[in-house]
Amino acid sequence: MKRWNGWGDDAIDYPLPEQAKRLLEQAVGAGSAPRDATLEELVATVPSSRLPAHPLISQDPIARARHSRGQSLPDWIALRSAQVDMFPDGVASPTSNDDIRSLLNFARSAGARLIPYGGGTSVVGHINSAHGDAPVITVDMGRMRALLRFDATSQLATFGAGITGPDLEAHVRASGYTLGHFPQSFEYSTLGGWIATRSSGQQSLGYGRIEQLFAGGRLEAPAGTLVLPAFSASAAGPDLREMILGSEGRMGILTEATVRVTALPKREEVHTVFFPDWEQALLAARQIIQSQAPLSLLRLSTPVETATTLAMAGHTRAIGALERLLALRGVGNDKCILMMGCTGTTALVTMVRKAALQIATQHGGVHVGRAIGRQWLKNRFRTPYLRNSLWESGYALDTLETASNWADVPALLAAIEESLRNGLADCGERVFVFSHLSHLYPTGSSIYTTYLYRIAPDPQETLRRWNKLKAAASLAIIARGGTISHQHGVGVDHRPYLPAEKGKLGMNAIQTLCANFDPDGLMNPGKLYQR
Repeated sequence: MKRWNGWGDDAIDYPLPEQAKRLLEQAVGAGSAPRDATLEELVATVPSSRLPAHPLISQDPIARARHSRGQSLPDWIALRSAQVDMFPDGVASPTSNDDIRSLLNFARSAGARLIPYGGGTSVVGHINSAHGDAPVITVDMGRMRALLRFDATSQLATFGAGITGPDLEAHVRASGYTLGHFPQSFEYSTLGGWIATRSSGQQSLGYGRIEQLFAGGRLEAPAGTLVLPAFSASAAGPDLREMILGSEGRMGILTEATVRVTALPKREEVHTVFFPDWEQALLAARQIIQSQAPLSLLRLSTPVETATTLAMAGHTRAIGALERLLALRGVGNDKCILMMGCTGTTALVTMVRKAALQIATQHGGVHVGRAIGRQWLKNRFRTPYLRNSLWESGYALDTLETASNWADVPALLAAIEESLRNGLADCGERVFVFSHLSHLYPTGSSIYTTYLYRIAPDPQETLRRWNKLKAAASLAIIARGGTISHQHGVGVDHRPYLPAEKGKLGMNAIQTLCANFDPDGLMNPGKLYQR
């Protein structure tokens, strides 16, 4: 069963290697396992529903508790301390567009608000109930997950928006195709959620971000129904799909989505290269991406993240042998790991590998083959389970991400890490920080930063520490012109910083657009902007 207060299937664990525990104790100090509330304790705090009865809506306290929060660190703190401040008043489980229309009409008559819910994987507060007098209905899209149409000739597949990543891939792979969209939340996140948050997959360099994959669909909005045809291209005015991408449930509920799929590749390889230091690694990565070599993945870790990754891997003997080999080649303690994905025909994979490795070698890169890449592919959706193990060891973990142009990447990364590393000096706590470039483009790159600190005995103090760190890093990002979100969306956590990026006129345009689709303000209040 899916964990109610953590990540993933409750039957799956990812133990923290002893080497990793020692690393964390040296970095921030020994952690102390917190006392977590039980589900029964949380459910006991769920108030009576403010909704009248409706056949599509459950008012069961357990369902309302399980749909109350997502996967952000504040969500974890609230759930594990049984200090959730707002619960939905009911959970709806529609199966059709008519059901969605019925729920919209009911919400209007009952003075209620609607929150679309996909896989519950949001890390920025997309599915949290807003404070206010209006009752809240969480609309769980999990029963609208069918393959509706598949056009192999045009390579277009249409699904119910509630379909999860594994189910979607199973459908198209049965016919020899793939969508190729693999965010770290792949196991539980949904197609509708990907579109609503402008998601990026781990191999989006090859397959495209969700905005390239989203071809059309259907939106049920309070003001009516919007059908988006799946044209291959069109010059007929503004592209209306762009209004739905990143709309975060403010305009309506996406019920169907058509996506562009591609034939399964004949071959896929992930190669690993180690560089002596960050400067050479960064230069090599930029030159590789600007060479336009058709890679499917390019991911570069800083020296601290490289060391942490090797520690988290366990396998002490094998890692020791690797490090001795690298030392003989002049790659020592400041080493950086670069992973390169080559996907396609055998001829294409061979050509791309040679071209990328030639550039890497010119900058001191040492190619160590595919073994690490194979392990990464095998475990890439298992990594989030480490959050559970870290929490149980007394450590809170969070991530944040941004993107900027190449000229600004080094200074922006350094500023983010410095803001976090020194962020808890007021309480004498240390913060362990490391980063990687997760998505590279010819003009710039994303920056994905992970930070850990010790859980405090008081949940509110743990939350205060997070608020302080999140604000410091967010201010560092906007001060240096980075985007407040490259792949996680805006939600509640990034909302205060969005005007700095969009400007007054831009924020007015977003609010006007949302009001056109939702004139009564029924949809997902408090997300993107505060009305």
